[in-house]
This record gives sequence, C-alpha cells and structure tokens, in this order.
Amino acid sequence: QVQLVESGGGSVQAGGSLRLSCAVSGYTYIPNCMGWFRQASGKEREGVAVIYTGGGTTHYADSVKGRFTISQDKANHTVYLQMNSLKPEDTAKYFCAAYGGSCLLPFLPGYPGADDALDAWGQGTLVTVSS
Repeated sequence: QVQLVESGGGSVQAGGSLRLSCAVSGYTYIPNCMGWFRQASGKEREGVAVIYTGGGTTHYADSVKGRFTISQDKANHTVYLQMNSLKPEDTAKYFCAAYGGSCLLPFLPGYPGADDALDAWGQGTLVTVSS
C-alpha cells in the first residue's frame, strides 16, 4: 500500500524557515516525479516544486523560486522542501505527491490531464506564516 506522510509544518513569522519532509513507502518502483503542492483556504491547488527522481532536475513555481528548495534522499525514501524567507502568502496546507508522466503537467492548470495527474498524495501539513 502506497503511503506518503508529510511532516514539518508549523507556525512561523514572516522571514522564517521551515523544512517539510515526505516519507514515501509502499512503492515497488520509484515514481518519476515527486512534487510538493499547496492549497490555501478558498483557493485552488498550486504546484510548488517538483523533482525528477531519476536525474534530480527540479522545477519551481515562480512564486517560490529562490526561496524554496526541493531535494530527495533516495536511500531513505524521503523528499524534502526547505522553505526560507517565508511570506504570509505562503500560508497553506502543503502536501507531497507522487506521479508519472510529465512532471510539469500538474503545474499547468487548465491543461488536459493536469487535474488528474497525481497518482498518490499525503494528508498534508499545515504551514502558517504570520506578518
């Protein structure tokens, strides 16, 4: 049974940092893409960052470039999201997801298949940034 379990969320002041972790289990193969997504109250899901598990190439949403870093620890089946210089607009529930195919597809809302691209995801962890 595939499981993704996030941890590391919390409340911080603007300018602070948090490191999210996503422990992955139950896969008999390594998913092509591991991504972090977020959903703020009343808003649509937003892609934050993704890593191509094979080569390690990463992609970030423009809103987090230069502040967030996604990384993976293959040996421990864990994906991380280091979040620095946090802003109040980063407040959301963050969840990690595993999927195949095009790693960028979930970052393209409105594209055919974008909404259904994620194969598995966790329950999420809440990040609250106060000003």
